[in-house]
Amino acid sequence: MRALRAGYLAAAAVTVFGAVTGRERLQWVAKPLLMPLLAADTMTSGAELDPAERRILLGSLAAATVGDVLLIDPDDDRRLIAGASSFAVMQTGYSILWWRRGARPRPEIAAPRLLAWLGAAGLLRAKAPNLLLPLTAYGATLGTAATLASDPALAPESKNVAGLNIPNADPRSRLGIGALLFTVSDGLIVLRRLFARTERERRASEGVILATYAAAQYLLTDPAVHSRRDTTVPRPQ
Repeated sequence: MRALRAGYLAAAAVTVFGAVTGRERLQWVAKPLLMPLLAADTMTSGAELDPAERRILLGSLAAATVGDVLLIDPDDDRRLIAGASSFAVMQTGYSILWWRRGARPRPEIAAPRLLAWLGAAGLLRAKAPNLLLPLTAYGATLGTAATLASDPALAPESKNVAGLNIPNADPRSRLGIGALLFTVSDGLIVLRRLFARTERERRASEGVILATYAAAQYLLTDPAVHSRRDTTVPRPQ
């Protein structure tokens, strides 16, 4: 494992520990380092990146860094909305990257993501209407990126089961799992906001949110995925 990615895992562990134990200072130290470490790893890994895609990826990670800082205090709705806006930029960037690699939306893959999006919107409308518009808009960008990440065209040697590419030796086959983990993490943010009542529940759920988020970003930013050597998949005309 390369040193920068090992550093990312260490920073992620400190971030999760800080959330679970209520040590916000640890999060302020470690969480803003997450995306810069992944960006630095991508740039120094030796992967041959298309210049335009490099800019998109770095811009996406920069937007995620802003979101990470804003969501250190996830119980402030204003910060939650601003953080969702930052992550919407990131998800849009990811969608562009997957589209450039040949991914296209497929109804059978989009359908479960659409149902999850509608379910989350229904919960927000009933219990937190002030968050309905911004978080539903963010959910649309998340669902789009997740749908594209699971397109079988991205990993033609991988089996696709229930709209999800099953990981194999091809690093692109792990994009769908990364997007699924992101969806789980963000879904838990909604559930935490609506249903976590005690401090213990909020800390525990925040730990799971951050752990799944860190795992998602680790998979989605693998330099082997973004290398332009043998990764662009031509689609049938």
